[in-house]
Amino acid sequence: MLSKEIFKKVRKIEIVTSRLVNDIFAGEYHSIFKGHGMEFLEVREYSLGDDVRTIDWNVSARTGNLHVKKFTEERELSVMLMIDMSSSSRFGTVNNLKSDIAAELSALIAFSAIKNNDKVGLIIFTEKIEKFIPPKKGKSHILRIIWEILSFEPEHNRTDLDSALHFVNSVLKRKSIVFLLSDFISPDYSKSLAITNKRHDVIALTMTDPRDNQINPAGFLYLEDSETGEEVIVETTDPLFQKKFQNQGQKELLNRKRLFNSINLDSIEINTDKPYTNSLVNFFKTRMKRFR
Repeated sequence: MLSKEIFKKVRKIEIVTSRLVNDIFAGEYHSIFKGHGMEFLEVREYSLGDDVRTIDWNVSARTGNLHVKKFTEERELSVMLMIDMSSSSRFGTVNNLKSDIAAELSALIAFSAIKNNDKVGLIIFTEKIEKFIPPKKGKSHILRIIWEILSFEPEHNRTDLDSALHFVNSVLKRKSIVFLLSDFISPDYSKSLAITNKRHDVIALTMTDPRDNQINPAGFLYLEDSETGEEVIVETTDPLFQKKFQNQGQKELLNRKRLFNSINLDSIEINTDKPYTNSLVNFFKTRMKRFR
C-alpha cells in the first residue's frame, strides 16, 4: 500500500474512532479499567466526616491538631495491543477483512486509553513476533501505532499464540491491560493464556467471519489453507461436507468459549458482517455491572 493511501486510511480511522471515543467509550473505559493501587497525595487537617483510619498520628502529635493522609487512585495504566497478522487474519467475505477491523478496534482502544492518560504499546505477531512498540503516551504515538498496523506486511503466514503470549509476559513487568485481537486459529495456547490472564487483565477480541464455519454450495471448489498452504478440492454441494464443515466451526467455537470461561477471561466476539460498536458497548455494560 502506498504511503499516501495509508495516510488517508490513518486519517479516516482517526476521525471515526475519535468521534466514537468522545461520544461513547472514553467514560466507560475509565469506569471499567481502574488503577492498580492508591498513591499518597498530601496530609491535611482533619475535617468532620473523614475516615479515622486515615489519621496520620505522627503529624497530629507534632502539630497538636488532627491530620489525615489523602490518597488518590494510581490511574496510569499500560495498555498493550496484541494483533494477530497471520494469513487467516487477512480474510473477510463481507465488507471488511479481519485485519481492517482489528486496525479500527485498536485505534478506538488506543484513543480511549490516551484520553485517560494511559500508555499504549503494540505487538504484531504471526508465528513470530514481527513488531514491538513499547507503551508510551501521546496522540502522535497512537497515530504511529495505527500507521504501523495499516502498513504492516508480515514475513510469516502461520499463527503461534503460545510464543506471542510468552513474549508479552517477558516484556510487561507490571500488571497491564492486554487486548488480544486474533481469530485464535493456532496450536494449543491454553496454558500460556491462563498464565498471561493471571498476570495481566486480558481481553480477547475474537475476529470471526461468516465463512469461518459456513460455505455456500457452489459445486467443486479448489481451496487452499492460507496459513499451511495445504490444498484440497471439495464438493460444496455435498450435504456431508456442509455438515462436517459447520460442525468443525462449531466445535472450535465451543472449545474456545470453554477455555475462556475456565480461566475467567473476558472476551468479545467481533464479526466482520456486524458493527463492532454493539459488541463493545455490551461488553462495557456487562463488565461495569460485575465490578460495581
